Amino acid sequence: MEDFGQFIRSLRLEQRLSLRYVGKRADVSSSYLAQIEHGKKGPPGAEILKRLAPVYGVPVRDMLKAAGYLNEVSTGLSEPEEVEMAFHYVMNDPRYKSGTRVKGELTTEIKRFIVEMYEKATGKKLLPGG
Repeated sequence: MEDFGQFIRSLRLEQRLSLRYVGKRADVSSSYLAQIEHGKKGPPGAEILKRLAPVYGVPVRDMLKAAGYLNEVSTGLSEPEEVEMAFHYVMNDPRYKSGTRVKGELTTEIKRFIVEMYEKATGKKLLPGG
């Protein structure tokens, strides 16, 4: 899917990131990312997209949508799963550290609170509704 490759390339260039930097931060081969950007490979799976999203500074939902996975994912996620996905994004955003040093078992409500604080601090919308 060449459109997805163009999408991540534009995100990378917009932020003046190198392929090597993105690859290292997301634990993905930079040559694999180059193949995606040039349309030689299709979009990666959801797990890789979850790791790429914070590096590019976009919500996981945007990555999933650009890759063509959003309809599959959004139709089957429960509210706790939505919160978990958003919480994972927050915890992997290298630019955001507030509330990310929590220890022990976290309830869905605590995770939602952390995500909502992130949304207020960054202006990014991660959770549906509200």
